[in-house]
Amino acid sequence: MRVITGIQPSGTLHIGNYFGAIKQMLDFQDKSDLFIFIADYHALTSLKDAEALRKNTIDAAITYLALGIDPEKSTLWVQSDVKEVLELYWILSGYTPMGLLERAHSYKDKVAKGISANHALFSYPVLMAADILLYDAEIVPVGKDQIQHVEITRDIAIKFNNEKGEIFTLPDFKTDENIQTVPGTDGAKMSKSYGNTIDLFTTEKQLKKQTGKIVTESVPMEAPKEYANCNVYNLCKLFLDEAGQQELQARYQRGGEGHGHFKMYLKELIWDHFAEAREKRAYYLDHEDEVRQILDEGAKKASAIAREKMQIVRDAVGIYR
Repeated sequence: MRVITGIQPSGTLHIGNYFGAIKQMLDFQDKSDLFIFIADYHALTSLKDAEALRKNTIDAAITYLALGIDPEKSTLWVQSDVKEVLELYWILSGYTPMGLLERAHSYKDKVAKGISANHALFSYPVLMAADILLYDAEIVPVGKDQIQHVEITRDIAIKFNNEKGEIFTLPDFKTDENIQTVPGTDGAKMSKSYGNTIDLFTTEKQLKKQTGKIVTESVPMEAPKEYANCNVYNLCKLFLDEAGQQELQARYQRGGEGHGHFKMYLKELIWDHFAEAREKRAYYLDHEDEVRQILDEGAKKASAIAREKMQIVRDAVGIYR
């Protein structure tokens, strides 16, 4: 079973990336043929700083490796190292109805949040379809907000297959039903685009500052507090088993602690959870040449598959050689 997933290097990776995507990757790499790409082309929709994009791309690879992605088990590469994805993107554009893209929730949400509307942002689902279909992926792990993009990919593939034969594998999405949308410090979905993130790797002082910004209700310290809709609690529970969640719920209901206490508890949960990963990250930061070699090897494997697939697609649409 081939599984494919990618993440944009448009900024420092945060705990929303971890629980929304990377944690699923770790689960998949022991039981599937896992392909992971760093989506630098996609990042161009929001990141215009060239040097920042280069830095973030390597940093994303280091973060993957630090968190446990094993290049012996998984294929890890940078999206732009396989140019066939852009050729397929253009070909698929000719099989993508405008109405399909106009109904895309993600585009509307990002524009509503103030992100500049442009063609790349609008056609983002077509490039995502190329990312998936180029490698005959069967499963695409996504957060709930990305399900529609996989459905769009299937629609495009079906339309192409109906006209040209059974060329593309129809992918299915996979979500972790135990993980809801990870809330940011303002309660909206955690996203670099929205500026409401808590970084995976930062200093303890900065982590305290980020968790301290989480929006909470104003309730007297001695009073019991509502946990179900509390942004701090909903982040804490990502790190806790059922017993730990029940213990924290009891603290909320007892009263006598303010939201500041719970924010400090969240900071400690995050700091402790990623302690081993911080050590591995420090190693890879000092051995960046190893990281680049891993990415080069991943790109070679991905490119071989992409070239073979694109020859089939080119023949189907009439590209003369």
